[in-house]
Amino acid sequence: MDFTISDEMKMVTEAVGKFVREKVQPLECETEENAEIPADKLAAVRAEAQELGFYAMNMSEGVGGAGLGVMDMCLVEEQLGQTSDALIRRIFGQVYPMLEQFEDEALRQKYLYPTVKGEKICAMAITEPGAGSDAAAIKTNAHLDGDEWVLNGTKHFISDGDIADYVIVMAVTDAEKGARGGISLLIVDKGTPGFQVTRNQPMMGHRGYGHAELYFDNVRIPKGNVLGEVGNGFKVMMANVGGIRLGHIGARAVGMAFRVLEMMREHAATRKQFGQPIGDFQMVQQMIADSAMEIFATRMMVLNTAWEEDNGMDPRDKVSMVKVQASEMLGRVADRGIQVFGGYGFTKELPLERIYRDARVTRIYDGTSEVHRMLIARSVIKRGLTL
Repeated sequence: MDFTISDEMKMVTEAVGKFVREKVQPLECETEENAEIPADKLAAVRAEAQELGFYAMNMSEGVGGAGLGVMDMCLVEEQLGQTSDALIRRIFGQVYPMLEQFEDEALRQKYLYPTVKGEKICAMAITEPGAGSDAAAIKTNAHLDGDEWVLNGTKHFISDGDIADYVIVMAVTDAEKGARGGISLLIVDKGTPGFQVTRNQPMMGHRGYGHAELYFDNVRIPKGNVLGEVGNGFKVMMANVGGIRLGHIGARAVGMAFRVLEMMREHAATRKQFGQPIGDFQMVQQMIADSAMEIFATRMMVLNTAWEEDNGMDPRDKVSMVKVQASEMLGRVADRGIQVFGGYGFTKELPLERIYRDARVTRIYDGTSEVHRMLIARSVIKRGLTL
């Protein structure tokens, strides 16, 4: 396989990285302190990002995106990962590739194109109080009544659920078939009777955007408001989750860990104790070396797996490996960063304590580390390790 990065992609990633550092990172402190992004500053920065073509870069050119493949998008996500999740969502767009599976042009006009343009916000509602990593265990259900679906159930921890213009809801539409043909993705518009945002759930980290609990009480939606085919919802979701995990967790973790390492490197070279830079002490050197090795190893895992995704292979085992490795690597690097900075690392004057808190949830969402380890082990026991 060839890991050569084209000159064009080098220019793109350099431009995105510069934009993140100069335009986006300055908004982090205010966003963290107020738990919301200042509206006037957000509007200006997002407009600039859109003008530069940095919005919804993962979507195909035919619908208004940049048309980047999985590997190229991971290179971009490394740069995006050097700021907070809230700012990435609002400035660069949280647009799901599965939206391109709308076949009806009216639905594409209503949902797909406005979302790619940044005119509408979409939320993905999968997780329930009784169904986290085991998405197939959802209880939210819908049945047809004439020309309408009648939807009932509860979802929680739904990112942007409080402000979304519409929600993609994973629901059971045939209990007997379950995940094998009985789960569908239904589109529910904000303000539909019976659809309530019951509360925002405060979190340890990831401030600046909402994590909502949603309640559906006999919500009636048009029969045609289905993403993909009826009963194919679980399949559609699983077909898209690999690229999302690689970009949003794998590549972003690499990017944020790299930012922490750069802070460690600069501090180790300039901070003096006992008459010499702390970078001269072997214990500090070990933390920096271990971080550098782990970042490099994780990055190679991400790019290798992304390359396989782009080439039509099925690297689901590798995706699970990346998910575990990247999330846990970021936690270790963030911890070392705080240790190298000592008391300053524990203060809110530096971004390290926020990065430390934000990193913790990456071992939980999109499947816990324990579940992914189980999947990896089952596959290795059954088929052996395929690299």
